[in-house]
Amino acid sequence: MTADSPIPCVANAELVKQIHVFAEVLKTQAHLLGEHGLDEKDFYNSGLFRGAIERIRGQYSATMAPKREFVRHILNYMQDQGAIRHWSSAGEANRHDYVVELLDGKLSAIELKGAMDGNNTNIFERPPHVNEFIMWSISTNLGGSPPHNAWSGIHTRLSADIISRAQQVDGLIIWDWVCGTAGRPCPKVTAGGAPTTVVGPYELPPPCIYLFPATIPAPRNNPHPAPQTIGQVGILKAFHECFGGNDAHLHSVDFAVEYKGVETLRTTTIRRGGAIVKQSAPTPIQRT
Repeated sequence: MTADSPIPCVANAELVKQIHVFAEVLKTQAHLLGEHGLDEKDFYNSGLFRGAIERIRGQYSATMAPKREFVRHILNYMQDQGAIRHWSSAGEANRHDYVVELLDGKLSAIELKGAMDGNNTNIFERPPHVNEFIMWSISTNLGGSPPHNAWSGIHTRLSADIISRAQQVDGLIIWDWVCGTAGRPCPKVTAGGAPTTVVGPYELPPPCIYLFPATIPAPRNNPHPAPQTIGQVGILKAFHECFGGNDAHLHSVDFAVEYKGVETLRTTTIRRGGAIVKQSAPTPIQRT
């Protein structure tokens, strides 16, 4: 298990290499595909290749159907196992995706995200009627870097929004159906002895869970709030226990904030098993 990474797993290096090689082949030999009637020079100058790539990229990124199907399987399983009482989709009009009723009657809201390294990560609003609010990152791009995506989401994007917009986020789950496959082996299973759980068509390792502070960091009156424990965030505890999580694999995230002149700086620290696995330098919050 990688000790200096914000997430235990890494992408399959051989597969990533093959993806890069195939991408180069596409860029140099795409003109040989299809019946477009253009020679090599006109094909690449016409914009046909770039337009087709952008269309495919948009189709893959825009569709939420497979992600919502995955979430439906997971939440139904948790309800069947008695880990949660009820769940519902929040609908497209809201800036959160699901509301879960826990066994103690508390309400948790879940906002679904992709790889966490894009601007979409910053589009969220904690609903006022819930007790807890978490993010769930589902990124099935086998060519992406899980450590980069996790750090970009937590430090670069979420920490800045939590502090500057005073948007309380209680935690994060990074977990999808690629986890534990040959494309993205899970060290929690292969080296840590964690169990896998069969849910519908998926065989899943425990989710990667990140626990955030219970209050908004503020330089003057709350400069370094402690992360919550797993027992303090009911929805994360439900995921953790339902899928055989080990406390040693939990991540605690804290944000220390301070003023330096007119700038607000934050330092993000991620710990796993009590040890620091990633820490930023004091970083200014950029406001647009």
